Amino acid sequence: QVQLVESGGGLVQAGGSLRLSCEVAGRTSSINFMSWFRQAPGKEREFVARIGRFSGTTDYADSGKGRFIISRDNANNTLSLQMNSLKPEDTALYYCAARTPDRGSWPYTRESDYNYWGQGTQVTVSS
Repeated sequence: QVQLVESGGGLVQAGGSLRLSCEVAGRTSSINFMSWFRQAPGKEREFVARIGRFSGTTDYADSGKGRFIISRDNANNTLSLQMNSLKPEDTALYYCAARTPDRGSWPYTRESDYNYWGQGTQVTVSS
C-alpha cells in the first residue's frame, strides 16, 4: 500500500504563487509515475501534471504549461507542484496521485490510471 498526504494549499491573489507538496509513504518502490489532478466545484477531476518517478520526465495539461512545475525528490519521498502566475480559474481541490506499472495505459492522464490518491489540498485564487 501507498499513502499520500498533500499540503501547501491556501488562499492567494491572482498572479501569486503556491507550492504544493505530497508526502509519499509505504511501498514507494512500486510506484513508477506520479501526478497532480484538480477538481473545481461542479466539475470533473482533471489532469494537471505528471512526472516519471525514475526518469523525471514531465508532462502538463495545457492549462498549466509555462506556469506550473512538477518535481519529485525520491530520497525524501516527496512530490511537489510549483504554481506561478495563478489565476482564479486555478481554484480547485488539488490531489496527488500515484500509479503502479499494472495500472492504466499511457499517457496516464486519466483518474483510472492511478491506484493511490491523497485527500487533497484546497487552492483558492482571488481576483
